[in-house]
Amino acid sequence: MNGLILSLCIIWGFNFVIMKLGNGVFPPVLFAGLRFLVGSIVLFGVSFLKKVVVPNKRDLKWYIICGILQTTYFNLAIQISLNYISAGLTAVLTYSMPLFLSVFAHYFIPGERLTTRKMIGILSGTIGLFLAMNIHFGGGIWAAILALTSGLSWAISNVIIKRKLQHCNQIQFTTWQMAIGTVGLFLYSFCFEHGQSHWGLLPIVYILFAGIFPSALAFLLWSYILSKTEASKASISLLLVPVVGALSGYLFLGQVLSPVTIIGILFVLLGIWFVNSSSASKMAKRNIIGSVKDL
Repeated sequence: MNGLILSLCIIWGFNFVIMKLGNGVFPPVLFAGLRFLVGSIVLFGVSFLKKVVVPNKRDLKWYIICGILQTTYFNLAIQISLNYISAGLTAVLTYSMPLFLSVFAHYFIPGERLTTRKMIGILSGTIGLFLAMNIHFGGGIWAAILALTSGLSWAISNVIIKRKLQHCNQIQFTTWQMAIGTVGLFLYSFCFEHGQSHWGLLPIVYILFAGIFPSALAFLLWSYILSKTEASKASISLLLVPVVGALSGYLFLGQVLSPVTIIGILFVLLGIWFVNSSSASKMAKRNIIGSVKDL
């Protein structure tokens, strides 16, 4: 499972580079819509090959809600916020999601308690993000709140997945929520965006890459990981995503990697270790108790 989480973080982290390049040739929300359109088409193709049935009416309402929260609103809030506050601050506020999700899980997901060790890990990771992302405060407070609500909407969607959709096929859920959310992105872009699109070979490559890997594959991985792992453990690991994004920017875009950024990355890794070691300790205790009972 740790290998899957690391793969997911690398895919989503490197996508920061692709999004920056894609947003240079398309209006941002339109690029997000095109990306998720490709992702939806790929997933519908996989669903057809795997003979995945359409969702039933009981689950469809939750698919719609998750599509709006996790795909439409999440991406809109990020793209609008980026126009008014720094990319680093936007990333930190967006990836406050693990904090929200851990608190929600404590109250709404049976068996997922917010322990002191988890809280220390989450706070350490959040502090690390502030350092690693080279935060520049400024811009409207409303834009910062909007970026924060992107993390909140993602956390609420994840709680719904854990509480209401655990019985669902991951391919089915990921496909339909993404397709539903994509419609919302295109509606917003057509109504409110006025920038020009610059088509060409590289822009098409950006769309295809972002649609196939960070959208179709990565969200399918996330749905699977969330169904098999504690919400807090899975979400705290996602703090690696903006860290990978910063490293990718350094390697591929020539961005500066300062000593403070490196210290921040170490704090993030420490936070992830705190939460994961907590889960590992619990599992070890259960195994010991089980062995004693067997004796």
